Amino acid sequence: MKDLPFPLSAPTWPNLVSRPAPKRGLGVEYTHDWSRTYPARLARAIVMDNVTRPLANFFAPTTVRGVEHLRHVEGPVIFVANHQSHLDTPVLLTALPVRFRHRVVVAAAADYFFDRRWKANLWAFALAAIPIERTKVNRQSGDVAAELLGEGWNLVIYPEGGRSPDGWIQPFRGGAAYLAKKVACTVVPVHVRGTRHVLPKSAGKTGGFPLKRSPVTVIFGTPMRPDEGEDARRFGARIEASVAALADESTSDWWQARRRAAQGSTPDPRGPDAAPWRRAWALGAPPSPAAAKKRWPYVN
Repeated sequence: MKDLPFPLSAPTWPNLVSRPAPKRGLGVEYTHDWSRTYPARLARAIVMDNVTRPLANFFAPTTVRGVEHLRHVEGPVIFVANHQSHLDTPVLLTALPVRFRHRVVVAAAADYFFDRRWKANLWAFALAAIPIERTKVNRQSGDVAAELLGEGWNLVIYPEGGRSPDGWIQPFRGGAAYLAKKVACTVVPVHVRGTRHVLPKSAGKTGGFPLKRSPVTVIFGTPMRPDEGEDARRFGARIEASVAALADESTSDWWQARRRAAQGSTPDPRGPDAAPWRRAWALGAPPSPAAAKKRWPYVN
């Protein structure tokens, strides 16, 4: 039986002409506008406040410091944080004051969180995630983020481009500073400590339950803006230095960390240039299980 003629069947394609790759609507091409509609926002807020937040605080009892820095900050805000674990995002979002928590999008790796339809839909709903190209420069990703900031949405971004392989902070990329300059918005540096003990990068590969209860600390730093005439590269370096000072504070105290920052002697957050065992030893031992029961209470 012969095929039906065109247009009753698909058109033929010349053998010598390569076919363009079909657009799957995934990765940076994923359409995520639906996740910011009122019904999706309402459903996400209910899940965030009644499911995600209690679970995050059970597995990762969280001490939040520096939240007073956010009291007089007007949006939009770019929250720039280090990245140790997939748990960083729910912990950080639930630590945010309500006025930011329910009006925030999360920059997520397009090649990891948006490579399957079900994953893209899940993270777009659960975290209001938007796809960001991390393996190469992609103007579309930056334009989408800038547009949302211009509409008053806050943004959580991890400038390391991925989770730390060993707990030490990796070099920052310049996306956050570029967006802050482009949209003229405030940057709040954030340091999250301890999530790698709750949900390590290797979770699920060794068998057993992936989550282990352990205390976590979230520290919000002083809000920042680019100085007049300051380019994105220099502003990005200041952001990275602020997160490094917060990392120092998480293992000492505010006063000592500020003194070292003023003297230019903040410990290198990238860790010692040494063998893996030495780098692991320098991070210190994980908190004891009893420490998860002790945390400074806070009202959010």
